[in-house]
Amino acid sequence: MIANDSVPRHVAIIMDGNGRWAKEKGLPRTAGHMEGIKRVEEILEAAASAGVKYLTLFAFSSENWKRPRAEIGILMRSLDNFLSRKLKVLMRNNVRLISIGRREPVPGYLWKRLRMAQERTGENTGLTVVLAFNYGARQEIVDAVKKALAEARENRLDIEDLSEENFNRFLYTAGIPDPDLLIRTSGEMRLSNFLLWQLSYAELYFPKTCWPDFTAREFTQALSNYQHRSRRFGALTEMPGAIGSKDA
Repeated sequence: MIANDSVPRHVAIIMDGNGRWAKEKGLPRTAGHMEGIKRVEEILEAAASAGVKYLTLFAFSSENWKRPRAEIGILMRSLDNFLSRKLKVLMRNNVRLISIGRREPVPGYLWKRLRMAQERTGENTGLTVVLAFNYGARQEIVDAVKKALAEARENRLDIEDLSEENFNRFLYTAGIPDPDLLIRTSGEMRLSNFLLWQLSYAELYFPKTCWPDFTAREFTQALSNYQHRSRRFGALTEMPGAIGSKDA
């Protein structure tokens, strides 16, 4: 049972293990990706029902372009089909979609679909789904530094005034609160160049379940695990009022 007063505001998920899931079943890797797509809608519903406000999904990293072209093509078409088929569901459930990541070399048809979905859902006020697509955290930080330097050259920013707080506005995630909880499925325990700046104080959870088998029940278990942790944010004692603390 989840206590509503200590649900993480923002949950980020590295949806890992599609290929291993398929291999264990004697299926092609693409079958794992197709099954993984089905889990997305289930977890979206579970997050909204639990009271999570932001859900970030690591859908495709900037390093994933190194994979076989056929696999990349299927991943692109799968996301395009998902957005096409599920846009009405997102609208009906008041879900807002945001994408973060670089434009190139995402195929034009998919980029257009992403922009359209964001525009259509932009006024929705329920769960915000942040889709990290063609995303790399190191590149995000480099791009943010370039934006800050550009403002400094135009005399719109004094570099001496640059702080952690106002640096956030140069990131892809500007205006989005940092994740409280990171879930990485499949048992792998690494960040893989995902939200390196934003995850500084997030709680980490590494279930062994591969993403295609990660159900709403397991998602709820992750939230429950989070609620039993004490978040200190570098202090010696629990921060009063911190989400996930007894005082939240």
